[in-house]
Amino acid sequence: MKTLTNLMAATALTAATAAPAFAEKWDMPLAYSASNFHSVTAAEFAKCVTTGTGGDIEIVTHPSGSLFKGADIKRAIQTGQAPIGERLLSGHQNEDPIFGVDSVPFLATSFDDAAKLWEAARPALEETLSEQNLTLLYSVPWPPQGLYFKDEVNSVADMEGVKFRSYNNATARLAELTGMLPVTIEAAEISQAFATGVAESMVSSGATGYDRKVWESLNYFYEVDAWLPRNYIMVNSDVWGGTSDANKNVINACAALAEYAGTWRSKEYTGFTLQGLRDGGMTVAPASDALKAELQEIGATMTSEWLEAAGEGGAAIVDAFKAE
Repeated sequence: MKTLTNLMAATALTAATAAPAFAEKWDMPLAYSASNFHSVTAAEFAKCVTTGTGGDIEIVTHPSGSLFKGADIKRAIQTGQAPIGERLLSGHQNEDPIFGVDSVPFLATSFDDAAKLWEAARPALEETLSEQNLTLLYSVPWPPQGLYFKDEVNSVADMEGVKFRSYNNATARLAELTGMLPVTIEAAEISQAFATGVAESMVSSGATGYDRKVWESLNYFYEVDAWLPRNYIMVNSDVWGGTSDANKNVINACAALAEYAGTWRSKEYTGFTLQGLRDGGMTVAPASDALKAELQEIGATMTSEWLEAAGEGGAAIVDAFKAE
């Protein structure tokens, strides 16, 4: 990764022209902790842009929801309160079903499939974001999502009444269909929520559980590879429109490298973090055959619901993905 970091800076410097006289500071809110691989990638991206533009644009990251909470980041960028930032894509599914394309259960369950789905969906997402005064720069997937529980679970019946951390429409619907009780909790609040009993379970990657040391409160992680949600970096379109072509070239070059580096980290982090959960004392194992079968049925229901909500546009994305 050191080589990738150096490459990001070198590429930016190659693309840059002489720095203009006036520098801009772009504050960049992030929802996740500074140690999370998404935040690490964003910090390298920021450094790449700052170096590559010769300091003309200085990007300063603000992790852990310290500038804006995760749920507020997109709106802050739309309205110009912040010029750039990162958000979980599916966090906006209530605005438009297209934002939930990466969280359709069991549609894309591997990194390769997630990349194909992203390629199929990106044009439609860019168009939707442009209508909201936002310009997409890059996106990085999380590792495959598994199920965390305090107590052992072997079937959907075992989930009845369990308090479940929800972070988007898909997770709330999953809770409903399994009889769990959804509780909306931002990433920065996960540790406290589990420690105080506000939540007892969640669907998330090994990365989130490892970063938040959930083994202090939870005991089981079941590998179900439900989906690979994505974070994405967006910039206010008015700010982007006022950026010079030379600096846009630098930013786009840094964004492409950040997407590559972030995806590489996500892949490497998958095995590392699952072992970290084991080392913390958690039981990490595939779900039982019975539970897998029940989850597949629930996934089929949620897929049908998403396709109905997303209409022809959603169907076109899925068709393009399956044709790859």
